[in-house]
Amino acid sequence: MSNHAIGRRLFRSECAISKDTTSLFGKLGIVDDNDRKRRVLAVLTYLNRL
Repeated sequence: MSNHAIGRRLFRSECAISKDTTSLFGKLGIVDDNDRKRRVLAVLTYLNRL
């Protein structure tokens, strides 16, 4: 989902979601600039930890 779509679903601003996802990616050690790729890497990182 896009930041806009996530924000609408959670009743938060797109800017707030952007900051949250950037923080989450940093905690997962994902530093790629491509947003779509970062989201896929985040899911893969999560699945590898199960």
